[in-house]
Amino acid sequence: MFNKIANVLSIVSFLMVTSVIGGGYFGYKYVTSEQFKAKIMNEVLGNVQGLMPKILDQGLPKMTGPSLPTTKLPKF
Repeated sequence: MFNKIANVLSIVSFLMVTSVIGGGYFGYKYVTSEQFKAKIMNEVLGNVQGLMPKILDQGLPKMTGPSLPTTKLPKF
């Protein structure tokens, strides 16, 4: 009886391991494919294009702060 249970558990374990390895392989192949890169790039560019008019409407600032501090350093 124990032998049958051990064999069934062994088969189930084998099927689980092979499905995880197969899923990982095909997932990796999908993520590294050109099709996936194009899909993600189109989605990102679509979101950025929607934000651009809002940012451009705000315009550039008229004046920015100094690039370096203008205070004098104490002498030692």
